Amino acid sequence: MSTTPATGTSAPSTDSPAPGAGTYVIAEASGQQFWLQPNRYYDLDRIAAEVDESVTLENVLLVRDASGATTLGHPYVSGVTVQLKVLEHRRGPKIIVYKMRPKKKTRRKNGHRQELTRVRVESITVAGKALA
Repeated sequence: MSTTPATGTSAPSTDSPAPGAGTYVIAEASGQQFWLQPNRYYDLDRIAAEVDESVTLENVLLVRDASGATTLGHPYVSGVTVQLKVLEHRRGPKIIVYKMRPKKKTRRKNGHRQELTRVRVESITVAGKALA
C-alpha cells in the first residue's frame, strides 16, 4: 500500500491477494472459538487423536470465502466442515501460580503446563465443495 504525502491516508493497493488469502472460518473446538485459515497450524487443547490422524470440526460459526461473501450461523453454519491433521502433541509454556497471604507467613508456589495438540488446517469444505 502506498501513502499519499498530502493527506497521509492509505491508497488502495492494486495487487491481487494470494489465492485463499481471504478465506477463513470461525470454528468451535475444545470449548473455545478459533479463527482458522487453510494451510496454517494452530495449538488446540489436547485432542484424543494420534499423530498424522485427521480430525473433522463441524461446529462452524462463520464462513468467509475468497470472494468476500460471509455466512453467519445461528448458532452453526450447516454443511460446513473443517479438516484438521494432527501434527504433534506438545505442552504449553510453564505458568507459575504464586499465592501469598500478607503478614501470615503463608506462601504457596505451583506450576502448570497445558497439554496441547498442534494441528494444521487441511481444507475447509462447504456443501461438499472445498473453499481452499
